[in-house]
Amino acid sequence: MKRLVGTMFCIVLLWAASSVAAPLDDAKALFEQYVQLEHAFDPAAADLYADDALIKNKRTYPTGQVRELTMPASTYKTLIRQAMPLAKLRGDTNTYSEISYSKEGAMVRIWATRFSNLKNYASPLSLLVSPDDNGRWLIREELSESRP
Repeated sequence: MKRLVGTMFCIVLLWAASSVAAPLDDAKALFEQYVQLEHAFDPAAADLYADDALIKNKRTYPTGQVRELTMPASTYKTLIRQAMPLAKLRGDTNTYSEISYSKEGAMVRIWATRFSNLKNYASPLSLLVSPDDNGRWLIREELSESRP
C-alpha cells in the first residue's frame, strides 16, 4: 500500500510539473519564432499577434520628452508588414538578452532586454502570450520602449 501511495504521489508531481512546463515551453517556442522572423525580416511576424492584442510603446525623445503610444493590433500588424523591407535595407536588427518567462494565470509573460544594433541602445520588452481557441500561441500584449 505504501508503494502504491508513493507511486501515485510521484505521478501527481510529474503531472503538476508538466502542466507548468508546457505553457512555458510553448511561450519559449513563440518567442524563438518571433526572433527568427524578425531576424529574417519576414512580414509573417505580424501573424504572431492576436487581432485584439494591446500594443503600447513608451518613446523617449532626446529632449527628455516621453510619449506613450497605444495602437490597435490591426494597425500594428500592417505597420510590421510595411516596415520589414525598410528594416532590411537599413540593417535594423535587434538582439535579445535577459529573457525570462513567468506564468500569469493561463498566460505567460515574456520579459527581455532588446538591444537595437542600429541605434545602439537597450530597452525593456514585455510580451504577454497565450493560446487561441485552436491552441495556436499568439502575442496578446506588447509593452515596449523606444528612442527615435
